[in-house]
Amino acid sequence: MTDAPRRTALDATHRALGATMTDFAGWDMPLRYSSERDEHVAVRTRAGLFDLSHMGEITVTGPQAADLLDYALVGNIGGVKTGRARYTMICEAGGGILDDLIVYRLADQEYMVVANASNAQVVLDALTARAGGFDAAIRDDRDAYALLAVQGPESPGILKTLTDADLDGLKYYAGLPGTVAGVQALIARTGYTGEDGFELFVRPADAVALWEALTEAGKDAGLVPCGLSCRDTLRLEAGMPLYGHELTTATTPFDAGLGRVVKFEKTTNNGDFVGREALTAAAERAETRPPRKLVGLVAEGRRVPRAGYPVVTADGTVIGEVTSGAPSPTLGKPIAIAYVDAAYATPGTEGVCVDIRGSHEPYEVTALPFYKRQK
Repeated sequence: MTDAPRRTALDATHRALGATMTDFAGWDMPLRYSSERDEHVAVRTRAGLFDLSHMGEITVTGPQAADLLDYALVGNIGGVKTGRARYTMICEAGGGILDDLIVYRLADQEYMVVANASNAQVVLDALTARAGGFDAAIRDDRDAYALLAVQGPESPGILKTLTDADLDGLKYYAGLPGTVAGVQALIARTGYTGEDGFELFVRPADAVALWEALTEAGKDAGLVPCGLSCRDTLRLEAGMPLYGHELTTATTPFDAGLGRVVKFEKTTNNGDFVGREALTAAAERAETRPPRKLVGLVAEGRRVPRAGYPVVTADGTVIGEVTSGAPSPTLGKPIAIAYVDAAYATPGTEGVCVDIRGSHEPYEVTALPFYKRQK
């Protein structure tokens, strides 16, 4: 017997809205409410409202909280100012990626690490194992938060009607405590859609009231509830990696083209951090002889590639593998992210196909992202 999926504080709301539900990382989550294409377009042109309460929050506090995180993660977390956030990763000693994370510095000696739902326990266990010798405490806060996100070009205007917080002064990858519709929240200007938007960390008991207030405030602006399905196509168009697809324990940040998140120059702990030696070698390999590179692929036809499909040359030689693929509502054609041999990674390379059930469908190699919003 397996445990039933967990339900967020908004579960009854999703069901009342007629959402199609799915088991995702042990949580019963809304996949879509209507058409995933319509939800996708709403976020690109107006605004969408998401329940992301399955994400895993871990709080790290204490005089050496920054030192611990600098040792446990690949980024320079001690350099993050209070009220700011940083995208980073936690790796194995061998350099493989355990998860990609966002770390918020809430106070001088307090950080919130946000992990992917499927890896939250792995991240918690790794942080705990790496905490020996540091004057810092680690707390599992997954049950302490519900997480709502409002994303899209209309999101600032919608949120401004519900809060006195200085949203105009809130930079990308920053967060501040405030009140939204009478609810205490951490208001963060972060997201996973390629659009401007906000993520709101609140008590689970306040989630329904906040959802209803945001729905009412966004009614005239075209806000719609959005599920995980359109979140995936939105992040795919924006070239954002998904753990288990572009990122795995078999890949390093340098393999994924994200070597910039690894900060070899940090000085805490005498510059030591978990995975440093292996990542130094990975950085050199990526610079001089990368085996494969992560690229974008745009279909010339209509057939949709899926994760695991081989990338081939016209004669059928396997040169890579699709990690994510879907129809792109914005481009109007199928797209994919794939690891391909370095010789075929230059944008515009000809003769690249995806093997879709035995048929070699031609694809154009492009740089990522496929979509970038106008600032």
